[in-house]
Amino acid sequence: MHLIAGLGNPGPSYAGHRHNIGFILCDALHAAYGFPAWTSKFNALLSKGLIAGKPVLLCKPQTFMNKSGQAVGETARFFQIAPDQVWVLHDELDLPLAKIRVKLGGGHGGHNGLRDIDRHLGKDYWRLRFGIDHPGHKDQVSPYVLSDFAKSEQQEVAYRVDDIVRDLPIWLQDGHEAFMTKLALRKE
Repeated sequence: MHLIAGLGNPGPSYAGHRHNIGFILCDALHAAYGFPAWTSKFNALLSKGLIAGKPVLLCKPQTFMNKSGQAVGETARFFQIAPDQVWVLHDELDLPLAKIRVKLGGGHGGHNGLRDIDRHLGKDYWRLRFGIDHPGHKDQVSPYVLSDFAKSEQQEVAYRVDDIVRDLPIWLQDGHEAFMTKLALRKE
């Protein structure tokens, strides 16, 4: 089974924030693939279903971003999911808007959600990095990530979320390189 954890902050006041792109992606996967209702366990909202005939557990930590590792770690341990079967979907300041990168392992790059997951799970999990762009100066980062996507950005973000949801079965069946190739072709 794969564990797909989307990172974000719980509650309606955070729903459209850049920092919540992981939740946005999880909700889109949940709806598109007909997953059952969310249940609350391990400080997370969980839903188990199938994508491309493969069992997938969607996870939205409810611990707020900086403590995401607690929920992801407990869920992975309980369901005996190895770190390399965990996919974390998160925002990435160092990528242009809606640019996607996938990698296994690596550093947290200053992302507090990843830093906490590293503490609870180690570093050998997959990351889908969704570009949110950088505000320009490090002092602007906190208010920037905790703001909604601008109206002018929303359509591009929505298209890219749809691309990821549509093409995620490729990752499950054929691996991350085939998935990234398909996403690159869609962008053109």
